[in-house]
Amino acid sequence: MLLSAKEVRDRLKTGSLVIEPFREQSLQPASYDLTIKDGICIPSKAMRLVSSLERVEMPPDALGILRTRSSYARKGLLLGGGIVDPGFRGNLTLCLTNMSDEEIRLDHGERVVQMLFLLVKSPVETYEGKYQDSEGVVGSR
Repeated sequence: MLLSAKEVRDRLKTGSLVIEPFREQSLQPASYDLTIKDGICIPSKAMRLVSSLERVEMPPDALGILRTRSSYARKGLLLGGGIVDPGFRGNLTLCLTNMSDEEIRLDHGERVVQMLFLLVKSPVETYEGKYQDSEGVVGSR
């Protein structure tokens, strides 16, 4: 089941889901738009790692699916990866690839990626991996 904006708000109020900083204008009917921490220019046919401004704490019964916002996908920007496991805490490192023939400029605080929240049936394990409590951009470990 996909969480609605109301369910996301309810979980934020109870603390079972954390998005800091939270911006109401980033909350969509069935997703949340993540912003980038630092501005960057991504050259044509190049990949860059960027950090989300937001720090998230996923509950044990939900996971996040990341997707490029459609306005950026239309410009040729693709997101590599895309799962935020139950129990993950930290900033998200976003792997962005510019497939267009022109440079793409992204400004600090720009909404680039959307996160959808899905419930996990009968959760047992939560994320405790090497990217737990990530801050800023984290390369492959």
